[in-house]
Amino acid sequence: MSKYNVPTFKLNDGNEIPVIGFGTFQIPADGTTYNAVKDALAAGYRHIDTAAAYMNEQEVGKAIKDSGIPRGQIWVTSKMWLQDYKYEDAKKAIEISLNKLGLDYIDLYLLHQPYGAVDEAWKAVEEAQKAGKLRSIGVSNMTPKLWNKFVPNFDVTPAVNQVEFNPYFQQKKLREILAKDDVRLEAWAPLGQGNADLLHEPVITAIAEKYGKNAGQVILRFENQEGIVVFPKSVHEARIKSNLDIFDFELTDEEMDQIRALDKGKGMHDPDAPGVGEMLLNAYDIHAND
Repeated sequence: MSKYNVPTFKLNDGNEIPVIGFGTFQIPADGTTYNAVKDALAAGYRHIDTAAAYMNEQEVGKAIKDSGIPRGQIWVTSKMWLQDYKYEDAKKAIEISLNKLGLDYIDLYLLHQPYGAVDEAWKAVEEAQKAGKLRSIGVSNMTPKLWNKFVPNFDVTPAVNQVEFNPYFQQKKLREILAKDDVRLEAWAPLGQGNADLLHEPVITAIAEKYGKNAGQVILRFENQEGIVVFPKSVHEARIKSNLDIFDFELTDEEMDQIRALDKGKGMHDPDAPGVGEMLLNAYDIHAND
């Protein structure tokens, strides 16, 4: 039993999402994902983030099943890869994810990349939500430019946009746009992919010392207090636990402002760069082993 009672944020569709989730990007499906998710659930996480392109949905599903935790207590997110965006392919992709996860429904389902037949894919996602297969629906990696290109054509406004976010890249312009429709921002790489400069920022290390926390915990706490859902990722049990241990302290307004001042306004990944969609599409075939 965990000592953590993870708080939730309310989405624009009324659903309540746990503010911290366990990310499974680049965790291999050789038993490592299964063990990491099992450890995360045992530690108290109740939100697991996977994707078709992570190639580990089966292990995520098995770990959830074997955890013994009632399904209704675990929030599961998965994502459709862009090779499946044509309408018929998109419908199939949703079923494939449900089957691999071994679930009747997915709590949050995202379009992983904002390129190609986005409108067709979103139509399939909207229909699956109406059918009860998907509870909440959203997008990922949408910059202000891409958001304005696609979302005005959607019938249902996304509940979430999962993007790169950390204290060095605070997505100010995007957050202004999302706030208009009460869209929740989720952070992938919330610790800047372990950026040593970020983790050793004097402002952050001083705050960490004050509260008896590590730099990562301070950053995750900052992001949660900003209203952002975070997905720290680790395969080490001690780190999995410590990343969740962020609910017994609160940053002051002054400390929040100090961390806000670290923003450089630029990330590692630029979804607006020419050719990104083609590069991602050609990178690999997610159904090669189906």
